[in-house]
Amino acid sequence: MKTKILILLLLTTIHQPTFSQLYPTFGPEIKVTITGLTFDAMEPFISIDGTTLFFNSLNSGGNTNLYYATKVNDSTFNYIGLVGGCYDSSPNHLDAVASLDSMNNFFWTSLRSIPNLYRGIFLAGMVNNISKVYGTCNITTPGWIIMDAAINYQGNLLYYSNGYFGPTFTECVGVPCEAKLSVAQKINDSTFNKTIYSDGIFSNVNDTNYLVYAPQITEDGLELYYTRLLKGGFNTEICVSIRTTISDTFSFPTVIHSNFSFFPEAATPTTDKQKIYYHQKDGTQIFHIYLRYRTGTTGMNEHLNTENIKVYPNPTNSVFNLVLSQPLDHFTVIIYSLLGKELSKSSNNSSIDISNFTNGIYFLTIKQNDRNWTTKIVKE
Repeated sequence: MKTKILILLLLTTIHQPTFSQLYPTFGPEIKVTITGLTFDAMEPFISIDGTTLFFNSLNSGGNTNLYYATKVNDSTFNYIGLVGGCYDSSPNHLDAVASLDSMNNFFWTSLRSIPNLYRGIFLAGMVNNISKVYGTCNITTPGWIIMDAAINYQGNLLYYSNGYFGPTFTECVGVPCEAKLSVAQKINDSTFNKTIYSDGIFSNVNDTNYLVYAPQITEDGLELYYTRLLKGGFNTEICVSIRTTISDTFSFPTVIHSNFSFFPEAATPTTDKQKIYYHQKDGTQIFHIYLRYRTGTTGMNEHLNTENIKVYPNPTNSVFNLVLSQPLDHFTVIIYSLLGKELSKSSNNSSIDISNFTNGIYFLTIKQNDRNWTTKIVKE
């Protein structure tokens, strides 16, 4: 027992969060052209050498499959077709979320069966030696699946999101009731067990107010990209958390990109960390892949500090007030309906009157210093 306590104390000491890191910053988004593609492209993964872009088709139902395209330049790829070997012809199988390590071990999720994570060896457009992934990365309680999974560069750690859809998979429609990130250690090619320090290193990431999913990790293990969605909301946010060493806890997130009702998700960094790819709807409501170039780094105190933003009173029957950590910097306040319709917009106004709104729940978004923050407000 003393040994166990000592180990726990040691792990707690090792994995304390550090906040001296610098967050990556990125320039304007560039729409990626996949020549020959005529349908939605979602959940991109860029290969280690940067020459192959994997993605899946629309993942909101029906037959979702994995595809790939080859690089012409950073923002142009030639569509090749289905990823061979992992195709399933059964209806509603939903194959998605490709990832690949340095030894060509290929991972993807599929709803063809539970457990629902698969692996194989990718070579020349074909996945061979396919098997399921077992181990404690899978939550065996009915209703849980692995929504997303990403193998690290070295192939020894699996970053993944467990999502809960209810015991019959019908209780939570469209999005899960819960979704959280974890990491698992490779035991053998088809077994990954959740590490004992997993919950600790994601303690700043797995905010219970959000669904947290779509993880991707940089080659050095120091930058974690993922998506989060405020429970009950419509505003997905692409986030990054960072750490100084691979034994540290990941930091609180900073939001890289948010675009209300266009659903940006699933950022994947290139091996050199100089680019990220992600998907997002365009003006015609079709999902496309987008690209951003890294521009540098910035400290945490230069970002919109969501820990120090306050909205009060909430609920309110007339006026609510805002307290921002950087009140002198320009900011915009937008209020949306539950269906995502913009209802009001103002700039540099810390007292917002919603007395003419009908009673109910709304979403408040604050935009400041190229960062967004969203929360629920209640009119009663």
